Amino acid sequence: MGRDLKLAAGLRRNAAADPVRAGERDALRQWQADRLARTYPNLLADSRYGPAAAFFLSDLYGPKDFSARDSEIERILPMLVKALPLSGLSTLSLAIELDAVSEDLDARMVDALRGHGRISHINDAAYAEAYRTVGRRSARLRQISLIVETGEALETLARKPLVAGALTLMRGPAHAIGLGELHDFLERGFTTFKRMGRATEFLERIEAKESELLESWLNGETPVLG
Repeated sequence: MGRDLKLAAGLRRNAAADPVRAGERDALRQWQADRLARTYPNLLADSRYGPAAAFFLSDLYGPKDFSARDSEIERILPMLVKALPLSGLSTLSLAIELDAVSEDLDARMVDALRGHGRISHINDAAYAEAYRTVGRRSARLRQISLIVETGEALETLARKPLVAGALTLMRGPAHAIGLGELHDFLERGFTTFKRMGRATEFLERIEAKESELLESWLNGETPVLG
């Protein structure tokens, strides 16, 4: 977990050091979030799966800056290891690895879009071209796997009978000592997956579609995204 925290933080610092590049990274991430919304309108509109889909877009795979959350985790990592159940630690560890993998791939995508002269005009074709240029199939497959594994860890956490009460009790103290982002991430994920119940179908649909898109992009296609 510590290695991934440092990797993600370093990549964010590199992007933030150049205001132009920081803006390009943010534009790419916003485009990707919009793409996800176009790809999964039925999930987002579903009464059961909609909140989980929105959580994925905002807290795992979207344009949000996770610097504060990750900084809080790094600061109290030894305490977390002792205090959280295994499913809670797994959720954080997987989310942080996903963040690190996504930051690395996004940095490469910015370079590719720049190289093609398309960074200011990202569309489906420009994104597909940059995706092929970056390649890195194994990292892309790991990214998809991490999305699914994080969801599975959240589903397990949501079954723990005492977690809801503990998160409620911790809300005020966590914010008071500067751990609000970390607490809110766990509480949002727990609440969302608790309401959804079994996550198998939800996660299978995401894994199948993202794997299909990966193959299309790497094979030189520009798939219809919605």
